[in-house]
Amino acid sequence: MYISAHYCLFMYDNPPLGPVDLYSTTVTVRAMLLSADSSDATAVHSLSFEVISAVAEQEGIDPMDIEPPEYDALYDVINPEALDSLFAPREDGTSRGSGRVEFVFCGYHVVVTSDGDVDVLEEKGGR
Repeated sequence: MYISAHYCLFMYDNPPLGPVDLYSTTVTVRAMLLSADSSDATAVHSLSFEVISAVAEQEGIDPMDIEPPEYDALYDVINPEALDSLFAPREDGTSRGSGRVEFVFCGYHVVVTSDGDVDVLEEKGGR
C-alpha cells in the first residue's frame, strides 16, 4: 500500500512569530500491510502482498508471521516496489507487455506473471 500526501499543512494553536516556510511537497510512505480484512472481497492487493500471502499459505501460517529472523524479508530478495510496478499499467493507462519474474523466497521458487498469478513451488532440497 502506498500513501501519497501532496500537501503538508502544519496547524498551530499559537502560530510562530515571523515568517514560516510553508511548502507543498510529495511524501511517499510505504506501509507493508500483511493482513487484510477478509470481509472486503473487492480489495486489490499488490503482487508483493500476494507473494507473502502465498508463502504463508504454503507454510500454514498468517502472512504477518512471515518476518525475520525466521523467514527472509521480501526486500532482501527482490525490491517489492519494483515487483508491484513491473506489470502495473503505464501512467497513460495502457497495459504493459506480458511476462514473468522468478525468484527464490523463503525456500520457495516463486513465479509471478503479468496476469497477476503467483505460483509458489518448493525448491529442490527444501528450506
